[in-house]
Amino acid sequence: MMQITPTVKQLLIINILFFIGSQMVGEQAYNVLSLFFFENDKFQYWQPLSHMFMHGGIMHIVFNMFALYSFGSALEHFWGGKKFLFFYISCGLGSAILHTLVNYLVFHQGLNTLIEAGFKPDEIYGLLNQEQMDTRWIETLGNSGLQNFTSAFASPAVGASGAIYGLLVAFAFMVPNAELALMFIPVPIKAKYFVPGLLCLDLFLGLKGNSIFGGGTGIAHFAHIGGALVGFLMMWYWKKDQFRNNRWN
Repeated sequence: MMQITPTVKQLLIINILFFIGSQMVGEQAYNVLSLFFFENDKFQYWQPLSHMFMHGGIMHIVFNMFALYSFGSALEHFWGGKKFLFFYISCGLGSAILHTLVNYLVFHQGLNTLIEAGFKPDEIYGLLNQEQMDTRWIETLGNSGLQNFTSAFASPAVGASGAIYGLLVAFAFMVPNAELALMFIPVPIKAKYFVPGLLCLDLFLGLKGNSIFGGGTGIAHFAHIGGALVGFLMMWYWKKDQFRNNRWN
C-alpha cells in the first residue's frame, strides 16, 4: 500500500474538517458553501471552490477520500505537491463549470417555455428564490420537465467527485495497464479501459437522469464529466509539451 503523500494528507484533513463542521452547523453551512446555480440568490463567488470540500453524507465522503488517497498519492509521487494541487483544483473547477453550463441550458429551456406560455420572468425568479413554484407550471412543462427545471435552479452541488474524476483520467494516462476494480465489479480491468468505460456510463446516466445506484437524480454526472474533461485536456497538453521538449532538446 502506497504511503500517503503530504498534499493528499492535507486535502484529506480539510475535507474531513469541512464534513464534521457542516454536520455540526447543518443547513446553514450547506447554504453558504455548496455550489448553487449562479442565478439563484444563494450563489456566492467562492462556491465553485468551497463545494469541493463539502459532502452530502458519510458514504459520499468515504468513497471520495478513499479515491483521493488511492490515486492522488500515486500522482503526487510522480508530480510533486504543487503540480498535483494545481491539477486537482483545476479539475474541481472544471467540473463546476460544466455542471453549471448544463444547468443553465436545462433551466433556460424551461424558462423560455414558461415565458412563451405567458408567465412573467420576474414572477418565475421570485417564486424560485423563495423555494416555491406555480402549480400551473406542470401543465406547461410536464412532471419531468418541471423537476429538471426546478432542480437546475435550486439543487446545490457538493463533493470532490469532479476533481477525483480528473485524478482517474490522469492515473489512466500515467499507468494505463494498472488493474482497477469497483466493489460491484469484482473483475480487475486495466485503467485504460476502466476509466473510459466509467465515463461513458456517467454520460449515459447523466443524459438519462438516473443515479448510478438506481433511481433519483442525486448524482451530478456532468460534474464528473467536467472534471474528467479538464483532466484529459491538461494531461494531453502536458504530454504534448513534454514530447516537444524531448524532441527539441
